[in-house]
Amino acid sequence: MTPIRAIGKYLDQPLLTAKINKVIPAVLLSGAGFVLHENIENTPKSEHKKTVIKSSAVLFTTALSALSAPKIASAITGRKGVKTLKQIINYNIKTVDDFLKNNHVNSNLEKILQKSKTKILSLKEVNDLFSSKETADIAKKIIPPPDNIKAKDIFREIGWLSVYGAVPVLGGIAGGILGDKFTHENWREGVPDKIKEGTYQYLANIFLCNIGAGAALGALEKLNITSKAARCLGMIGGILLTGVIGGSIIANFIGNKILNPIMKQDKKETRTPELLDLTLHTDDIATVSLLSGLKWIEPSLPLLYSISGYRAGIGYRNDDKSNNNKSKSVFLHNKC
Repeated sequence: MTPIRAIGKYLDQPLLTAKINKVIPAVLLSGAGFVLHENIENTPKSEHKKTVIKSSAVLFTTALSALSAPKIASAITGRKGVKTLKQIINYNIKTVDDFLKNNHVNSNLEKILQKSKTKILSLKEVNDLFSSKETADIAKKIIPPPDNIKAKDIFREIGWLSVYGAVPVLGGIAGGILGDKFTHENWREGVPDKIKEGTYQYLANIFLCNIGAGAALGALEKLNITSKAARCLGMIGGILLTGVIGGSIIANFIGNKILNPIMKQDKKETRTPELLDLTLHTDDIATVSLLSGLKWIEPSLPLLYSISGYRAGIGYRNDDKSNNNKSKSVFLHNKC
């Protein structure tokens, strides 16, 4: 087994994915606590109480929305989520015990198999398991190969990812409005910015990127191209065209031509991509990975999508950087 393939198999361990998934809530809530602390530190003492209320409302509503997003997206689209740690351990115990009852392997391989029931295997152990003819078949059961998503499954996967990304953005908007309502008499003034920023974040950084990746994957399948490298490059190209390049244009058009009239605003503005917006496209790595059949990246989605939710919640707009809108976070406003 080549080193790259061994690394891929190591990362594909269901136990590893499940354990990452288990620590994500603590990581996300800790990150929210850190940003809250930074926001408080960057505001005058007289504004601390308001900052705590507003930032807490946005941060923790976004975090809780992001953590609940997998179940909501799965319920709406019918897609199965990541198996729980208990489910995986029970499956591994039964699979290994059944195998060892009917097969004899050397002590080293048996030790690895026993460990695989409840623990993550090392890179060397994964390599040993897959390299031996005695255990190659059971290794594929313990660490299943990635599935190549077929055309018929693309819309389900795209739908799941798109609903998943929408939940934290909606949660952020709701938290931002709630926070403003408790701290400002004219809280309604900040609502349009939140809705427009949420639209920008969702279209430019989430939805259109998913559509681009899915369209490219469908085109590659039509051409009978099954190479994983070609699929990844094709999806990245689709993301660049529809999300990174076209997403900002489309989101601004919708904001100015549709949302402004609905919200009775005549202020035309152009939300331009920034460094943070470009780094938000790291979630496209997750999109490409998932559509390529790799599941180990899936637990990181709440962390990636919650950034878009938070920006929507503070109503961040960069068309007028001199305007310290009441709904803006001091932390993000200074950093961007």
